[in-house]
Amino acid sequence: MAITRRGALRASLIGGVGAAVATAAPASAWAVPMPSPSPGPQDAASALRLLKEGNRRWKRIASRHPNEGAARRAEMAVGQNPFAVVLGCADSRVAPELVFDRGLGDLFTIRSAGQVLDSSVLGSISYAAEHLAVPLIVVLGHASCGAVGAAVEAHRTGQVPHGHVGYLVEQILPVVDATPDDGGDFVDACVRANAEHITGLLRQDADLRDLVDTGRLDIVPARYDLETSAVSWL
Repeated sequence: MAITRRGALRASLIGGVGAAVATAAPASAWAVPMPSPSPGPQDAASALRLLKEGNRRWKRIASRHPNEGAARRAEMAVGQNPFAVVLGCADSRVAPELVFDRGLGDLFTIRSAGQVLDSSVLGSISYAAEHLAVPLIVVLGHASCGAVGAAVEAHRTGQVPHGHVGYLVEQILPVVDATPDDGGDFVDACVRANAEHITGLLRQDADLRDLVDTGRLDIVPARYDLETSAVSWL
């Protein structure tokens, strides 16, 4: 049986086999459903509670590094069942599995500078929500975000950077333009506004809106503080 592109994507993202096995296996092997690992939280409230507990451990420098041992690795070889999507910034200081003290298979992590949405990011989120039935999406901004800072600079100077960085700035700039500058930390105000804006876009996305409206999916904005290691929920 010939494998479809959709089937190949699902099999590879679920993580049923490695690349070497995939090359050697006949096409019909991909049509066999992969077994699922033991389920995690099945609702957004329970998922959010685990994230909050994990961040408290991270903040206290008391991380437990769960789900990293041999048994978990073997379990993940046959499938995945993450309990939350984290759309975070690509910033090297904000790694979701560390910030929330979670392990293999817990989080479906997507990272782009400034949490900027594009077709690849949206496709990844939709896959997790529709095919993996993840009940929670967290849009995680952070203090001192360089992408947001670049958009603030463009807002103040009227000059947008060239190339791919310019694309990022252009996506964030409307949020910056709409954020009041009250003389405080304007960049941080824009970080919060950007996380909330992206959350709103996701809630209204055509692929996600029905899941949100029926209560099967919740989407929440948050901000990570680099100095305190704490996540605040917006």
